[in-house]
Amino acid sequence: GIVASDGYRLRAHKGLGLVSDVFKKGQVFDHLPGRSAIGHVRYSTSGGNDVKNCQPIMVDYSRGSIAVSHNGNLVNAEEVRSRLEQSGSIFSTTADTETIIHLLARAQSDSLIDRICEALHTVKGAYSLIFLTETRMVAVRDPNGFRPLCLGRLDGGYVVASESCAFDLVDAEFIREIEPGEMIVVDKT
Repeated sequence: GIVASDGYRLRAHKGLGLVSDVFKKGQVFDHLPGRSAIGHVRYSTSGGNDVKNCQPIMVDYSRGSIAVSHNGNLVNAEEVRSRLEQSGSIFSTTADTETIIHLLARAQSDSLIDRICEALHTVKGAYSLIFLTETRMVAVRDPNGFRPLCLGRLDGGYVVASESCAFDLVDAEFIREIEPGEMIVVDKT
C-alpha cells in the first residue's frame, strides 16, 4: 500500500498481490498526488492475509489524519489490544500495528512527537515505524535496534527505508542508519 499527502489531505491505495499488479503505471499514481508518501510491502507476520491488514494503516481522528507503516512485531500487542477494547476501542484490523494508532489517539500530549513517544512507551518489541500526517513524516526505530531503518536523500528531500538496498532502486543516496531509539522528523522546515 501507499499513502500520499498533498499537504492538506492523505490519500491511500492498497491491495493484495504483486506490487506490479497493485500499482499499475498510470492507473494509481495519478490519484496519489503530493510531495510526501509512505509505502509498505507486507507479508503477514501478525493478523491475517486480508486487504484490511494491508499497510500503511490510515485513520482520521480528532487531530487530523495519520498513517503508519510498521516493520516488526509487538510482543505485547494482544495484551495492549485487550486493554484498549475493554476501555471502548473498536479495531478494524487484526494487525498489531493498529494498537499503535489507538494508543496515539488516546495519548494526552499536545504535540504529535510527544503523542508518538507516549504511545511507544506502552508497546514492547521490535519495530521500525514511519508515520505520515498531512504535513509531516516521522520515522522511529525501536530502542534495541532490532529492526533496521535507514535515512537517505533523493532530489533534495529525505527518504527512509527499512533496508538501504531500497535506495538503489530509486537512485537515492544512503546517508546513515537511524540509531536505535532515534526519531527523525521530516517537514517543510
